[in-house]
Amino acid sequence: MINKFDENPSDELRAFQIWLILISKALNRQTVTYKILGKMLGFKGYGVFAGILDHIRIYCILNKLPPLTALVVNQVTGLPGEGLGLLDKKLNSAREIIYNYDWYNIIPPTPEQLMREREKGIKKGI
Repeated sequence: MINKFDENPSDELRAFQIWLILISKALNRQTVTYKILGKMLGFKGYGVFAGILDHIRIYCILNKLPPLTALVVNQVTGLPGEGLGLLDKKLNSAREIIYNYDWYNIIPPTPEQLMREREKGIKKGI
């Protein structure tokens, strides 16, 4: 039987799904808007990403990876959400690092790993 992401939509499972999307965007030197990402995931509203993307943000910090969440941007400003990306002056150089990182050479974190790392990060105040 095939399992689907929307059958058990926990935040950490959705974060894993977004990880897969973002590394493909990085390979193609692209960003993705919150709106398009929401459509890709089948979401029917806004404001649902902060907690989910936080799993990825913290995982990247704790594992010294480029800030993958900086590829998710507001469709009007072209900037990542506050706290999920970088300051404007560092954004272009950070994206180059993200685009050039060998994402397909690392095994993606499991939903469980994303959840554990987020809990660690929250305890550390990240």
